[in-house]
Amino acid sequence: MKTHVQTERERWEKKTLEPALKKSPERRERFITVSNEEIARLYTPDDIKDLDYERDLGCPGDYPYTRGVYPTMYRGRLWTMRQFAGFGGPEETNQRFKYLLKEGQTGLSTAFDMPTLMGLDSDHPLADGEVGVEGVAVDTLRDFEILFDGIPLDQVSTSFTINPSAPVIYAMYIAIGDRQGVPREKLRGTIQNDMLKEFIAQKEWVVPPRPSVDLIVDIFEFGIRETPKFNLISISGYHIREAGSTAVQELAFTLADGMAYVEAALQRGLDIDEVAPQLSFFFNSHNSFFEEIAKFRAARRIWARALRERYGAQNPESWKLRFHTQTAGCSLTEQQPLNNIVRVALQALAAVLGGTQSLHTNSYDEALALPTEEAVRIALRTQQIIAYESGVADTIDPLAGSYFVEALTNEVERKALEYIHKIERLGNGSILEGVFRGIEQGFFQREIAQAAYEYQKQVESGEQIIVGVNKYTIPKEQDQKVPTLKIDPEVQRRQIERLQQVRRERDARAVERTLARLEEAARQRQNTMPYILEAVKAYASVGEIMEVLKRVHGAYREPAMV
Repeated sequence: MKTHVQTERERWEKKTLEPALKKSPERRERFITVSNEEIARLYTPDDIKDLDYERDLGCPGDYPYTRGVYPTMYRGRLWTMRQFAGFGGPEETNQRFKYLLKEGQTGLSTAFDMPTLMGLDSDHPLADGEVGVEGVAVDTLRDFEILFDGIPLDQVSTSFTINPSAPVIYAMYIAIGDRQGVPREKLRGTIQNDMLKEFIAQKEWVVPPRPSVDLIVDIFEFGIRETPKFNLISISGYHIREAGSTAVQELAFTLADGMAYVEAALQRGLDIDEVAPQLSFFFNSHNSFFEEIAKFRAARRIWARALRERYGAQNPESWKLRFHTQTAGCSLTEQQPLNNIVRVALQALAAVLGGTQSLHTNSYDEALALPTEEAVRIALRTQQIIAYESGVADTIDPLAGSYFVEALTNEVERKALEYIHKIERLGNGSILEGVFRGIEQGFFQREIAQAAYEYQKQVESGEQIIVGVNKYTIPKEQDQKVPTLKIDPEVQRRQIERLQQVRRERDARAVERTLARLEEAARQRQNTMPYILEAVKAYASVGEIMEVLKRVHGAYREPAMV
């Protein structure tokens, strides 16, 4: 029997829509998101007829947290405005930190250069030409002393985007806190520390996947007792999306990684309700406005149900998916770069309407270089205008109940769970083992590559329009010329000179002893964090510490994918 809504829709289609289409056809035959998901012409109550408010939505701050993890959301406290910063040496980045804090930023976010990310010292042959170029160069604790000079760690939350060398950077932050006399239980921030997505998408690694996860669990085991207010991992879909995935793949692969880390922690004997509250997530906010909002809402619901029902967490804090968002770097264009300001504003708005806890807005010049002060100020002002002028922060989850948004949330959830169940089958019931096998067999890499290929075909055919690139273009000579940040080669010389000075002045025997103890602990499968912290305080370098771990575990080489 037809519902009243179905009857009314059929009447509308015949009496209203058909004459309108004959007179003026729609702009295209098929309307799709950036992720190639088809969007229906009209959504009605029938599209969400099975939606149960208490089961599927709940109130803000209540399970399953679809509407937000806090009861008052932004009415009580705005999201953390955390602009990514890091370039040159620690001196330059320290000044950028202070500039951003002066301009109203509410949290620090640290980018590292490629040598530091890969566990290499600035004087390593492979570091030549890369020192300080795409982030701050850090070799020893001396660099951290400069990086956080004049920045009280008990008053600021700091995020570190680093993965293979995450244990070393985390140890350096603790060491600086100790130097400042800040109790470890008061240190706040986040270490990205997500190696599974590196093997899936970003491709920055040192040791193989399984020992990499063991090192991550070392941080969990150490951190839940030593730094209880610090997020010990930021499980990152951002880089999966930047590699070309769809929104559904980003969500599914990220949540599967999160469940894999939970399983690894449980295998170590850790308590789920001690670990889970210190896990955080990191998502991309792309151009398809409503798809991104649906993705964020679905993420909270899937995670809450998994932690409570699959892993048996009892503490409601364990069920809450808290996440940072960054606007989509891969959407920025070097053509007509000022257009990127608009893209970023819309992506940021989607993140806020989706309930993010923390937000980075990309600078308009990032398709060309690291951001200038002016560009990063505009990016920060974008967040501030959304927060204080738009009114969207004045009520909680304002799009809830929208036929379109709720139907899209359900669809994103359904498709993400299909992927998660497939990963579980790969691991014969273990998501951790399924992720390992998916990496080894190239499952994730092939899925992302296929999605990226489909998107590029749509761009080239014009089905996906990028303003200024494949439509509304202008001659190159008429394009906006914007100033770009250039890294002085002097940075590399200065960084190497400081590293060599540290090596001359430190107690070499103490460094040797701490590195030997670290190696023995790693071979005996003891928790490595106390030994890494000891080595850091002796001024052992990032490269020296990571070389020890390579000797124990071997260096990873990705197998050829067929």
